[in-house]
Amino acid sequence: MIDVTEQINAVRRQVGGRVLEAGEARTVVVGQTYGTGLDDLWDACTNPERIPRWFLPVSGELKLGGKYQIEGNAGGTITRCDAPHGFDATWEYGGDVSWIEVRLTAESDDRTGSSSRTSRTSTTSGGPSSGRGPSASAGTWGSWAWGPTSPRAGA
Repeated sequence: MIDVTEQINAVRRQVGGRVLEAGEARTVVVGQTYGTGLDDLWDACTNPERIPRWFLPVSGELKLGGKYQIEGNAGGTITRCDAPHGFDATWEYGGDVSWIEVRLTAESDDRTGSSSRTSRTSTTSGGPSSGRGPSASAGTWGSWAWGPTSPRAGA
């Protein structure tokens, strides 16, 4: 069983802002280090058979240019893919569009530790009161970092 307090404390969180062509935007960044190799963490974050073990079922084409749909939640398009180092995608929900960036990094040469960093950027119209802004979640593959259902070795 996962120690919820330990999991919450293991996550690094940062909130900020930036300016996009569309105007002011909010950015939420979450990160965590895992006791698994980079390839395994990549697989946990991109394999549609493993994602539901820690998040929600996902369907679609999980490849560059592919469209995905989270069951009962957001969908979007994969806009960048650099396996096993990261990907970018749109997060489309309730008529709003935000952007997620997932970055994975090996923490050591022995491939026993890897970290993830997920950022979600949203224009200010999708703020916390709407339930759709970046503070509502860090994005499809980042929301696990907020709580006890994070991808783990073998998950």
